[in-house]
Amino acid sequence: MAISNETGPAPGRTSGDTTGRVLVVDDDPTVSEVVAGYLERAGFTVHRAADGPAALESAARHRPDLVVLDLMLPGMDGLEVCRRLRANGNGRPTVPVVMLTARGDEDDRILGLEVGADDYVTKPFSPRELVLRVRSVLRRSSSTAPVDEPLLAVAGLTVDPAARRATRNGSELALTLREFDLLVYFLRHPGQVCDRERLMREVWGWEYGDLSTVTVHVRRLRSKIEHDPADPQLIRTVWGAGYRFEAGARLPGSGQGTVRGEDGHA
Repeated sequence: MAISNETGPAPGRTSGDTTGRVLVVDDDPTVSEVVAGYLERAGFTVHRAADGPAALESAARHRPDLVVLDLMLPGMDGLEVCRRLRANGNGRPTVPVVMLTARGDEDDRILGLEVGADDYVTKPFSPRELVLRVRSVLRRSSSTAPVDEPLLAVAGLTVDPAARRATRNGSELALTLREFDLLVYFLRHPGQVCDRERLMREVWGWEYGDLSTVTVHVRRLRSKIEHDPADPQLIRTVWGAGYRFEAGARLPGSGQGTVRGEDGHA
């Protein structure tokens, strides 16, 4: 069993909480039952699956708002399930995923982030912490920018924060929840050097955590917005300091590289 010993009830609902449908995928029935129980007491509707095929079938049938996904599953592992959930998005951002990984398996955690997991919790874990992580991801996924916030445009990228939609040279980008938020943050702070601690605090809402999470997401975002991810021109690394978004960068076929509002003014 990979749940830490703890006492006390699941975190209760408070004003402003975001609830919804959660799919819990774990082949350990005890873990699945405990996690589902905590989520249900916190106000979520929970469906459960014990393996990859059942998870994909349930996701298609129930359209969950979030998936809690164990990495180690029989037959089809959690990485493949996450890949298929992402592939089923038809080019659009798809359901957020919180992945469960074994403590110390940093390579597995990084792989989970690489295939599109939005967050992870290491085993053994506290069910109360998991509920809080689920709430945090759902709050961010359901948050909207003011409807009158202007579009952000730079180097062929156009981002609509209110609609949570991003395109590159007219083609819609399939960004995960965190990738989209990271891109918007960079666009709102052009020319500033942002260290990983700042990005984790401002984009993830965490005061502390594994900074490799930020590194992996920057790499994934580069692979989707840069003309040559191996030689990034938009998200530049400032060695020993962090990252800087170059609003004036010009990429092939992108035109003017200045961040502009929807009225066309810089």
